Amino acid sequence: MRDTLEKSSPENAVEAVRRAGRRVLRRRFYDKAATAPAGAGFAVRLDGKPVRTPTGHLLAAPTAALAEAIAAEWQAQRNVIDPAKMPLTRLANVIIDGVNDRPGPVAAEIGKYLASDLVCYRAAAPQGLVERQASHWDVIVAWARDALGAQFALGEGVIHVVQPEAALAAAAAAIPDDPWRLSAVHTVTTLTGSALIALALARGRLSAEEAWQAAHVDEDWNMEQWGGDEPALERRAFHLAEFQAAALVLRELAD
Repeated sequence: MRDTLEKSSPENAVEAVRRAGRRVLRRRFYDKAATAPAGAGFAVRLDGKPVRTPTGHLLAAPTAALAEAIAAEWQAQRNVIDPAKMPLTRLANVIIDGVNDRPGPVAAEIGKYLASDLVCYRAAAPQGLVERQASHWDVIVAWARDALGAQFALGEGVIHVVQPEAALAAAAAAIPDDPWRLSAVHTVTTLTGSALIALALARGRLSAEEAWQAAHVDEDWNMEQWGGDEPALERRAFHLAEFQAAALVLRELAD
């Protein structure tokens, strides 16, 4: 897992990890995954030896609990090491290799989602979907207004809604600046299409289950009407694992 990234950016780091997951899988070569203090954090160790990220950095987390969760992914591997089944390790690699030194572009991308946030675009019909969106999304919009001082405008359909600059600035000010929480919020934002859902999760306004449900109101409605296909369900399960890894980071590093 020592690939060289083309650039130290979150997008390239993510793609490098995904490419690694498509390669021939390495056989498991260790007996025990554990953790040990390392500097200001905790490193993952395999049979006492340090684990390295794709660019050669030490694989470590800021808390013992997060390091132990990463080590548990390694311990859970059987005959081969499958990165696709290690979402927290993948997220840690992205943070260490692609975000630690360049958090600005990650925060800026989250800010772009605020300008076209999922929860601000509502269906005009059918009434059941309208009501379900309102029940999951109105509380998020209200929270942004009351807790962040960000009053977002709502619209129907896909016509772009121009958000007040004051609302965008107020919400952007809530984006975390430490690499681990920032990357977790970025992951949730890109998976859900909503920076407001991600921020509400990071601030404890939504539970992980509530955030996931809010992000999938439309998809769940459509599946109830028409059913779901196997590839879509497989993608959703993969995304859920990524979401849960990010939610774990936010929970462990909550203010």
